[in-house]
Amino acid sequence: MTIIAWIVLGLISGAIAKAIDPAARGSGILGTLVLGIIGAFVGGTLTTLITTGKFALVGSTLTPSGIFIAVIGAVIAVFVWHRINGRSSS
Repeated sequence: MTIIAWIVLGLISGAIAKAIDPAARGSGILGTLVLGIIGAFVGGTLTTLITTGKFALVGSTLTPSGIFIAVIGAVIAVFVWHRINGRSSS
């Protein structure tokens, strides 16, 4: 996937994840981008693990289903981040 596609995927999925989970708010556009890209890798890796039974670091793609997977991955990443830091997610 090209750099531009990763940026677009990161911004779209990060913005949607921030709208879904109030705990993800508070960072700027760079935070949204990073959240979305991390979500793409978390979601892609979990999808690969569930469908094939193998663990592989895989990112989702810039498709409607890929954006959905990246949003789910971003929400999971925010939840895990707040659990590690001891903050509540509300």
